[in-house]
Amino acid sequence: MAEDPLFQRFGREFQKGAVLFREGEAGKEMYVVHQGRVTIAKKVGGVEKILASLGPGEFLGEMSILNNKPRSATATCAEDSKLLVIDAKTYEAMIRGNAEIAVRLIKKLAERLQEADEQIENLLLADASSRVVHYLARAAQKAPKGPAGSKVEVAPKELPARVGVKAEQADEVLMKLLKANIISVHPDGFLVPDVDKLLHFLEFLQMKAQFGDVA
Repeated sequence: MAEDPLFQRFGREFQKGAVLFREGEAGKEMYVVHQGRVTIAKKVGGVEKILASLGPGEFLGEMSILNNKPRSATATCAEDSKLLVIDAKTYEAMIRGNAEIAVRLIKKLAERLQEADEQIENLLLADASSRVVHYLARAAQKAPKGPAGSKVEVAPKELPARVGVKAEQADEVLMKLLKANIISVHPDGFLVPDVDKLLHFLEFLQMKAQFGDVA
């Protein structure tokens, strides 16, 4: 099978753990995931928070090219990956010469703005348990619903970093959700049979955080 022409021109291979760029560095290139997966992470209050996990077809690093500012987060290959590496001049030429690419970029940036709003909303929750449940509830609302419920495709080991809490804090609330049959845990994610039930649990946690335990 012949290699993709774009990969022949712009492609590079990276090993698992390779850092594509670090927060604060100058940005001269953007990347498109051809194969593999890349995580985007940022330090928040001394804790590393995973902002996104990007698979084939997703792109990253474009903001530093567009606004000529330092990288706002760190990108690391979560597995062996093949990426298209595109410099600023080529990227600008692609946008100017192809309306479809420009429209896809605008749509993707709009999605990321919405995701950023949700992440800010999550970070404003002082209680660690509320952060975990809030994240799972919002992800379940957007996930496709199957016969058994909504599947949140985030590995359990990644969940603490997604919401900026310690592993033991995440484990504690997950155990409560499991005992209450609100979620089930799988190696590659979580199954939420009833999203409304999870949202009600979130409301309970937020009331508890605000008013404390009522005798």
